[in-house]
Amino acid sequence: MAEYTVILDRLELPMRLGIYPHEAEPQRIRINVEMLVSYACPPSADTIEEVLDYDFVRDGIHALARTHVFALQETLVEAIASLCFADHRVRQVRVRSMKLDVYPDARVGCEIVRTR
Repeated sequence: MAEYTVILDRLELPMRLGIYPHEAEPQRIRINVEMLVSYACPPSADTIEEVLDYDFVRDGIHALARTHVFALQETLVEAIASLCFADHRVRQVRVRSMKLDVYPDARVGCEIVRTR
């Protein structure tokens, strides 16, 4: 068994996320994802077919941003965690979201860790 942590770091995208009237328009959100992925053995042929292709996570997050309005960051990070678990090799996921422009002096966010 071989385990790797696959990381999608500092993905920034506009998203409708929030409960306040001023959050009705898309705002900048930063997403970080870490997935603990298990393989039967280490990759030997140096090809993408042997490992998790993280494009599905990035593409899935972009799709969520285009098609969903989230009231809570907690709901957003749960949706992203579920997306990651679509690949059966993902054993654990850590997802963090950050609203970058809510306050002039701070960012606000939410992070979860989920294990299969």
